[in-house]
Amino acid sequence: MGAGKTTVLGEASDALAARSIPHAAIDLDAVAAVLLPDESARQLATRNLAAIFENFVAAGIQRVLLAVAVESRGDLQALSAAMSNPELVVCRLLAPLETMEHRIRLREPGMHQEAFVARSRALDAILSEAKVEDFTTVNAGGDISRVALDVLRRAGWIP
Repeated sequence: MGAGKTTVLGEASDALAARSIPHAAIDLDAVAAVLLPDESARQLATRNLAAIFENFVAAGIQRVLLAVAVESRGDLQALSAAMSNPELVVCRLLAPLETMEHRIRLREPGMHQEAFVARSRALDAILSEAKVEDFTTVNAGGDISRVALDVLRRAGWIP
């Protein structure tokens, strides 16, 4: 939370569109926001992803940008299975904890703000231990276009 997944997803999608590269962009948090226990919510998100991915494939889309925090190898395997086992490339966006907290406080002014800030710190530790990423990119408040292009280049989607 607060690393910039959704913002980088949007900018990367814009960069691909500007190059006429067919793709889809999915913010998994946006298609799975439900009030369920964590495991049930995670399973629902995976089923939603599978359905959406199937629709994109039927439309001829072969590249999908996905914004989601991958907390474990099990999560990675579930995402891969939901998308018919494609080759997944995982980028972890890095930002200082203070930057992530600032972003969360701006974006989430409501009653859950402190819980979101705490979750961001906990998630940072979980992701650091899980090490499921293929590469990392720093997103510390600079040029978002640079960050998105770096992700796309390192993923092998653009030269």
